[in-house]
Amino acid sequence: MHPVNPASLLAPAKDRVIWITGGAGYLGSPIVAALDALGVKTVCLDLPGKAEAMVTERGLRHTIPVSADLTDLAGLTALVARLVADHGIPDGLAHLTFASSSGKSMEQISTDDFNRTLTLSLTPAFALCREVAARMASRGSGSIVLFSSMYGLVSPDPRIYFAPMAPNPIDYGTSKAGIIQMVKYLAVHYGPQGVRFNAIAPGPFPNPKIQRDLPQFIDKLKARTALNRIGHNHEVVGPTLFLLGDGASFVTGHCLTVDGGWTTW
Repeated sequence: MHPVNPASLLAPAKDRVIWITGGAGYLGSPIVAALDALGVKTVCLDLPGKAEAMVTERGLRHTIPVSADLTDLAGLTALVARLVADHGIPDGLAHLTFASSSGKSMEQISTDDFNRTLTLSLTPAFALCREVAARMASRGSGSIVLFSSMYGLVSPDPRIYFAPMAPNPIDYGTSKAGIIQMVKYLAVHYGPQGVRFNAIAPGPFPNPKIQRDLPQFIDKLKARTALNRIGHNHEVVGPTLFLLGDGASFVTGHCLTVDGGWTTW
């Protein structure tokens, strides 16, 4: 186990290696940028071309872009082995990648749609965590943070949606709830070997397109939070770096809500 360095209590230390999946996305990109600014060697995984474009556009100096489709289970073991060979066993992993097959209403979603979302999201998360945690366990330390959602904790409020919108779909919420249970199970399983597992449940963090195109909906989201506003993507950075760093060395099996108080009432 790494000794606690006061300088890294709120973020991973500079000598660490951190992997971020979905690192070029709306919530992942500020996490990668923050790690890069701290001088932390960061492996940013995303769909082909996305990580490379972000690293170039932002002029990141300590970030290695990697094109990867984590739904390709057949190639996942080889991907992890290659990254470990190239960059060493990671000290931390934040997994933000999510794939949904539906976005459909309760009346529209088929059982195949439902199953596909679980297969595309929960199964790759499990496979990735097991591959990485086994290597961390061989070293005796590591931190893995999985991204859930406020909708892994509570149901969407149908009253804030208006036609032609539909409430956040059931396959999304079910998969995000599964992430929280997975974190608890893996925290217990790998805890004796020094590997911590935690979750972050963000929301509401509507992306810029929704903010631009649906101002009435944004107003409803704001009114539903205790802080009376939506979240800004940089506000997931601090919680993520905390859970990845030594400041959270005795925190495992926890789901940290970053939702402006949405789930408080």
